[in-house]
Amino acid sequence: MQWSLSGKNALVGGSSKGIGKATAIALAEMGANVTLVSRSADIMADVIKQLHKGPGQDHDFLVADFTDTTDLHIKVSALVTEKPIHILVNNTAGPPAGAITEAKGEHFLQAFNNHLICNHLLTQAVVPGMIRENYGRIINIISTSVKVPLDGLGVSNTVRGAVASWAKTMANELGRHQITVNNVLPGLTLTDRLHDIIERQAAESGKSVEEVGRTMQNSVPMGRFAQPAEIAAAVAFLASPAAAYINGVSLPVDGGRTRSL
Repeated sequence: MQWSLSGKNALVGGSSKGIGKATAIALAEMGANVTLVSRSADIMADVIKQLHKGPGQDHDFLVADFTDTTDLHIKVSALVTEKPIHILVNNTAGPPAGAITEAKGEHFLQAFNNHLICNHLLTQAVVPGMIRENYGRIINIISTSVKVPLDGLGVSNTVRGAVASWAKTMANELGRHQITVNNVLPGLTLTDRLHDIIERQAAESGKSVEEVGRTMQNSVPMGRFAQPAEIAAAVAFLASPAAAYINGVSLPVDGGRTRSL
């Protein structure tokens, strides 16, 4: 079975921390050359030092803000003129938590822009190179809410579903080029976002942070939160040659928490 990503170039969004950072580490360990994308040059420079660097491997980063699609498009367009991107990991921080009845129109528009529009711009930029190289993996980090909407995440539920439908359509169109498009749906994962959600729920319910955290863990059949590296492992597999015939799927990595097939 072929696992090596030697000679492959990967572009990983939101890679300064959390699942994005863990994914960059995993892909580098498999031999890929990784380009990090985030807003903080200082943090990414530190992450670069943590990436495996074997013979022939080279890592770099791209400073970009997903709220500025024009700047993102310019920078990624310049990047793909320098080298082909074989693996694109679309990942960015989720929208703020809150009931959908309290959401304003601009909240939906901003989330739609940060997630779907930015994913689309990045994909359009890298696909020509994938076709020329005869290797393409587009992996979107979304949420289990595309299968079962999550309480208190109204804007996120709405936009994540749109991204999943966009990805399935893209998979149908790009499959003939041997480019796969798949979604990884993280469950409750130990990231800054989860800590924020727990603190919000604790404040709203009057319960302690510890009690809210225990309740969340008890909702998972495995009885614990995921580590970012466990989500990254699924992403790395889908990026590998071994996953060449997996296309158009939404894969929950949630310890069995999602109560649907």
